[in-house]
Amino acid sequence: MLEYKPNLLGILLFRKYWKEIMDGTMSGQVLLFVCLLALDLASAQISYSIPEEMPKGSLVGNIAQDLGLEIKRLVSGKAKIYTRNSEEYVELNRDRGVLIVKERIDREALCAETALCALHFQIILENPIEFYSVTVQITDINDNAPTFEKSEMKFKISESAVTGAKFVLERAVDLDVGINNVHGYDLKPSHYFALNVQNNADGNKNVEMVLQKPLDREKQEQISLVLTAVDGGEPQMSGTMLILITVLDVNDNAPVFTQATYKATVTENSAKGTVVATVTATDADHGSNGKITYSMTNTLDSVRKLFRVDEEKGEISLIGHIDFEKSKHYQINLLASDDGGLTDSCKLIVDVQDINDNKPEISIMSKSNVISEDAKISTVVTIINIDDLDSGENGNVKCFVNENIPFVLERPTNNFYRLVTDSELDREGASEYNITVTCSDEGVPSLSSSVTLTLQISDVNDNAPVFERSSYEAYIVENNTPGLSIFTVKATDADWNQNARVSYILEDSSVNGVPVSSYVSVSADGGVIHAVRSFDYEHIKDFQFRVKAQDGGSPPLSSNVTVKILIQDQNDNPPQVLYPVQTGGSMVAEMVPRSADVGYLVTKVVAVDVDSGQNAWLSYKLQKATDRALFEVGLQNGEIRTIRQVTDKDAVKQRLSVIVEDNGQPSRSATVIVNVAVADSFPEVLSEFTDFTHDKEYNDNLTFYLVLALAVVSFLFITCLVVIISVKVYRWRQSRILYHSNLPVIPYYPPRYSDTLGTGTLQHVYNYEVCRTTDSRKSDCKFGRAGSQNVLIMEPGSTGTMQRMQSEKSILDEPDSPLEVRNI
Repeated sequence: MLEYKPNLLGILLFRKYWKEIMDGTMSGQVLLFVCLLALDLASAQISYSIPEEMPKGSLVGNIAQDLGLEIKRLVSGKAKIYTRNSEEYVELNRDRGVLIVKERIDREALCAETALCALHFQIILENPIEFYSVTVQITDINDNAPTFEKSEMKFKISESAVTGAKFVLERAVDLDVGINNVHGYDLKPSHYFALNVQNNADGNKNVEMVLQKPLDREKQEQISLVLTAVDGGEPQMSGTMLILITVLDVNDNAPVFTQATYKATVTENSAKGTVVATVTATDADHGSNGKITYSMTNTLDSVRKLFRVDEEKGEISLIGHIDFEKSKHYQINLLASDDGGLTDSCKLIVDVQDINDNKPEISIMSKSNVISEDAKISTVVTIINIDDLDSGENGNVKCFVNENIPFVLERPTNNFYRLVTDSELDREGASEYNITVTCSDEGVPSLSSSVTLTLQISDVNDNAPVFERSSYEAYIVENNTPGLSIFTVKATDADWNQNARVSYILEDSSVNGVPVSSYVSVSADGGVIHAVRSFDYEHIKDFQFRVKAQDGGSPPLSSNVTVKILIQDQNDNPPQVLYPVQTGGSMVAEMVPRSADVGYLVTKVVAVDVDSGQNAWLSYKLQKATDRALFEVGLQNGEIRTIRQVTDKDAVKQRLSVIVEDNGQPSRSATVIVNVAVADSFPEVLSEFTDFTHDKEYNDNLTFYLVLALAVVSFLFITCLVVIISVKVYRWRQSRILYHSNLPVIPYYPPRYSDTLGTGTLQHVYNYEVCRTTDSRKSDCKFGRAGSQNVLIMEPGSTGTMQRMQSEKSILDEPDSPLEVRNI
């Protein structure tokens, strides 16, 4: 078939001789002639069809015969082949006038997946110039067997998988086309699974394995299948893949892609590692059955060399160089599978676009470097102008600022943005902001520019001082020096500079009616609390007051805190002995019978200490004793006991010196003298104690008390006498009145009045006993006896000898008899 195209010839001739013109080897007149000639010449187009893989030298076609040319014309016209590609697969034999195969032609390498594959070239003759287009179609032969990318596929399928569950299998790839391409699939054995092959709109096939009947892991845990792919060529060729199935327990939810088809775009100059798209599948299962693994399936090797998929994230990224001129789009088939062997598939269509090579330009029109923290919302901080030299989507720019800042961008017009406050500012939270404004165009991939603005936040006095504690407790030892520093209160203010300068003030209050300022003072700058006076623990143990912290802002803000001062005791008081009482003019003695056994309680020393704590812990020790082997003192209770049996050889007079010590540092003490009489009767005691130096003082004190008692009795006697005389006079006057009234007089006498002989003297004798013993544990007084009883009399000047008067038994033999008795 011949087709005339005069314009093509002119164009080709012009291209052929342009180089010679540029080199100066051909004049302009010749070029004009050639071009005019080319307009009148006709060109013919002829087509041939040959199979691929023909050996070198094989005949393509008789070009001279088909074009109606003589062989000598081919020789004289220097016929040659012109092709745009550097590789020539067909050459012209001018001597024979035929086209022959010059190089091995592999249709799969030459045209890849394209169904129609052809070689286009031109045959040019000179003198006169003739132009012929030749198309050699390369037909496919069945020289490639179907192949699987993987030699085996492994599935983990739960035994709970329902009948009809589908499992996507790898598709076989056959580089041949047409009838020589993959024709069909076969799966054996087919006890559990059947094969489902679906034809896609693009001519490819989706191969799925469909579960025919339930699996039982207990019966068969491993299943091996063989998938065979065959083509339709002659002879027929095939390829196989082993499918290993592990039956698992309960994985009843297959992964499901959010979309069946994903679309993405990528520019031709995208760098390696660029994420083109992210596919997402979800699995309702948990654990390993819900863990999804992403992979490519049924995808040509040429696509696999350009893209990779992240098995965990589902991100599809570049691993090769994208060339828009080679391919404008790619289809990637993706598989999502869980550990249970359930799968789902989707496809990603990637469109390749030209580059977006201009970044947005950011210009700062006006800005503020400082803004007050009390600025209102929507206060304008800066104005920005945006310009992008690109057009369309690549020139459509959007700007945004970094997150977690109280600022937003507003767009009043297309090319201008203004940065305004979005919420209230707090300098204490952030005193400075580095605001990054990022502008991105809508190109793919998007190009962006950014600029960083530094904005200072000025302070406002909006924070009161805050104490480190909600309340304070401090300790100070008594007897301190006035002016002593007790401790320090501390308050902080989150504001800045003058607004954060804290002063401390002692609030007015009183302690026990006395102003607290007479107890403590507070330094205004440092918050140091000083003692104004010396404290005495025995008078005051603790007190509290309030301290106010005030900042230097205008108006000032303040807060207060309660401070409690605890006075700690110091060992400044010695023990005080309560018993036995130590008097300067008398002698006290405790009596111990000679029959006393070991451990006999003689007496108990009782002492107290007004201090507290360990300063008041008392211990008792025997300091001196007439006989240390006879007595001991309880360390903690102060009890004086015998430590051995009393004998007749022991002296009657025993003098013990007991020291009482507290547990303070340093320790303080007190000493008490205890006199002990070892005797069975009071006469023996008196006879032994006459030479005591205290006898005279003892008698003097006894005389004083006897004289005092006598004076009281005398006073009572005189008072009674006056009363009796007054009654007598009153009655005499009444009798006189009765006498003058001539009334009969009946004399009245009180009972036993005749015993007094009419004198009115009391008939009864009153006895007063004053007694004193050496044993303070026994009674000091006894009731008086009747006047007819015997009375033991001791003269005031007696030396201690006792007289018996009309008594059959000595009163000293009685356990509770007094040492001295006075009858008045």
